[in-house]
Amino acid sequence: MDVKTHNRYAYSSINKRPTYAWPNGKRLAVYVALNIEQFSYGEGKGAAIAPPDQAVSDSIYSWRDYGNRVGIWRVLEMLQELDIPAEAQINTAIYEHCPDIPDALRELGHEILGHGISNSFEQGDLDEATEAAHIKFVTEFLTRAEGRQPTGWMSPWLSNSALTPDLLHEAGYRYFMDWTCDDQPIWMTTRNGRILAMPYPIECNDTRGIVWYRYSSEEFADMIIACFDEMLRQSAKQPLVCPISLHPFVVGRPYRLGPLRRAFEHINAHRDQIWLARPGEICTHIETLPAGTVPGG
Repeated sequence: MDVKTHNRYAYSSINKRPTYAWPNGKRLAVYVALNIEQFSYGEGKGAAIAPPDQAVSDSIYSWRDYGNRVGIWRVLEMLQELDIPAEAQINTAIYEHCPDIPDALRELGHEILGHGISNSFEQGDLDEATEAAHIKFVTEFLTRAEGRQPTGWMSPWLSNSALTPDLLHEAGYRYFMDWTCDDQPIWMTTRNGRILAMPYPIECNDTRGIVWYRYSSEEFADMIIACFDEMLRQSAKQPLVCPISLHPFVVGRPYRLGPLRRAFEHINAHRDQIWLARPGEICTHIETLPAGTVPGG
């Protein structure tokens, strides 16, 4: 029996790689990802908080809509209070339905990534022409809206076809966040070049940790702190990336904000030891390193 693999990157054990540092000699980069999403009323994917036959119910739609009406504003206030930069992967439908959200992100200096049109739909089952057109539409939309092309992408639901990395590279993206195989950025091969795979969290991610795995808000905050503390210790030997993924319709609830604030205050207490960054800045730094320093490609 053959065990299938892929041609995107070769195996590389993290303890045998060349070492390098982040700016100012830091060894741990930390970034906060905000998933800002617009859902289509009455159709599409749910969020695992209800049986599949209720995924498009009014209660589930409005539960997620809370994130745009209330949750994102509470989270942005917290990040501003603690002086923590962030990036936002944003559905283009947000610009029509909640136009003051991108205005606030822009004003606060947060990075904006491509994230499809709506998170009611995946892109992994699209044919090549349709997926390429989808990426092109989102890219051109964000370029017009923000005055520059986004450098990073996250697919809705991390959904990839066999050609997604190729199509993203060909659309001008320098990094994407769909493959979650490493604690360092790695180069992935595409049919016409390479694209950087940015570390992204599956578990320090509130939809997975709180909604799917059913950790309490306190347990989720403890998870962020435990991950940060251990990665800070490990980073004495090698540069690492500690990502934290948040969805305003999950952590933007009043009773979850306090534990989240506790986790961020803990990280802030170590601010002199870390690089609080946006993933686009991490990508730019990686691109300056000598060939062969970062695995893959």
